[in-house]
Amino acid sequence: MQSTMMDTPLTLDHLLERAGKVFGNVEIVTHMPDKSLHRYTYGDFYQRSRALAEALLAAGLKRGDRVATLCWNHYVHLEAYFGIPAAGGVLHTLNLRLHPDDIAWIVNHAKDRFLIVDDVLLPLLQKFQGEVDLERVLVVPFSGKPVPEGSESYEDFIATASGDFEYPEKDENDPCGMCYTSGTTGRPKGVVYSHRSTCLHALGAALPDSTGLSFQDGVLPVVPMFHANAWGMPYAATMVGARQIFPGPHLDGDSLLKLYETEQVTMSAGVPTIWLGILQALDANPEKWKLPAMRMTVGGAAVPESLIRGMDKYGLRVIQGWGMTETSPLAAVSIPRPEISAKGEDAAYAYRAKAGVISPFVDIRLIDDDGKEAPWDGESMGEIQVRGPWITGKYHDVPVSEDKFAPDGGWLRTGDVATIDEYGYIKITDRTKDLIKSGGEWISSVDLENAIMGHPDVAEAAVIAMPHPKWDERPLAVVVPRAGKKPDAATLNTFLADRFAKWMLPDDYVFTDEIPKTSTGKFSKLTMREQHKDHEWSA
Repeated sequence: MQSTMMDTPLTLDHLLERAGKVFGNVEIVTHMPDKSLHRYTYGDFYQRSRALAEALLAAGLKRGDRVATLCWNHYVHLEAYFGIPAAGGVLHTLNLRLHPDDIAWIVNHAKDRFLIVDDVLLPLLQKFQGEVDLERVLVVPFSGKPVPEGSESYEDFIATASGDFEYPEKDENDPCGMCYTSGTTGRPKGVVYSHRSTCLHALGAALPDSTGLSFQDGVLPVVPMFHANAWGMPYAATMVGARQIFPGPHLDGDSLLKLYETEQVTMSAGVPTIWLGILQALDANPEKWKLPAMRMTVGGAAVPESLIRGMDKYGLRVIQGWGMTETSPLAAVSIPRPEISAKGEDAAYAYRAKAGVISPFVDIRLIDDDGKEAPWDGESMGEIQVRGPWITGKYHDVPVSEDKFAPDGGWLRTGDVATIDEYGYIKITDRTKDLIKSGGEWISSVDLENAIMGHPDVAEAAVIAMPHPKWDERPLAVVVPRAGKKPDAATLNTFLADRFAKWMLPDDYVFTDEIPKTSTGKFSKLTMREQHKDHEWSA
């Protein structure tokens, strides 16, 4: 017997067509570099995305060719998200926060043919343009200044389209997008997404027990569109016809809060450091903003329970997610099940701070130090390994190695160490390289830093493993005090004493004005270990 179902490919072409035909009057708003607001509709987006696709094909784009973007979050970048794949090309978002030499290496490794760049980012392009071989550079003319010689206006480029565009033939397994990892160890590695994986990821991300996206939402991704496809939010939001609001280059707390208020945003997404800044701004002036009830997806690092509780005071519901560039990236979301919420408020908050339950169609296992699968008992630790339709099985133009893919095949080694309880909730205890081994026992830096950030005098905290003459390694806490506060080591360890054994507490604290961060807004523990490599332990 055979199925009677049609064999219809899952492609982004369908999402683009549906957005233009069903949601043509829905608004897309961008906070422009000059701080004005640009407004147009899905109908405009549909026409311009197709025009981009037609112009790229006329320019000689071939199936599978890479088109890079060096852009902030805005409407033209959204057009690239759909127009490039519509032409059969591969959208390759470049991380503008990387060193120019790294960007050049990535462009060359990906073999990008074309580049779309914001004119406000031309000074960055000029730092590495001589090291790359790009056939055409399309400049988004936001400032109104003349386009530099040797490049062309994006607006003039898409104006060459006749409007009589036909989608070229494509398979659902064709590549549609490409992102490189942040490269914290070794060179960045390319992850190539397919039409099928991106469509399935969008469906999974929009589920009620995930981000719960619908056409009733106003969505503002703070997470950059150059970082893991803004966690897939532009695709999911377009799929459901949600109103989209883009912050452009304005990511400071006041600018975001103003957009949340004036544009009635109901869903946003960003790393914990963004939300810590938002919470501090609200606490400093709680009457200034009249915000709508919002869901705020957090990823990239573990979220402190204190941040979740703090946001709840303002009607802002923090939703913890987990994933990585290699997982498209959303692979788990933490929303407490009814039986957990029934245990009381404290239990619900504890679960909201976990990484969550694995997404449908994604399989997960924990592998312990002996190479055996760890039980789901909430105590046994192991490295998270995952597989699924939106999980990468290799890297672009890099040999498959056992340090990233399990030797038994079909599983991605994430490098995250975790426990999973009987309900299926994942609790990240650390990255394998960030665990602290003290006297033969393991200490979770994540648990310590999240607890420290629960102290009212602390704005940010990171904990790193540092060599110790007696104990092999010991935890060193790097702390940013809140404005006007002066916490000390004794006070903080007393605060932690009820939650941790004495031997787990940091031996020393370093108080500083700022914690170094990676290009994606995470704490850069690699930088911190280098900064404090000569640290001398207190007696």
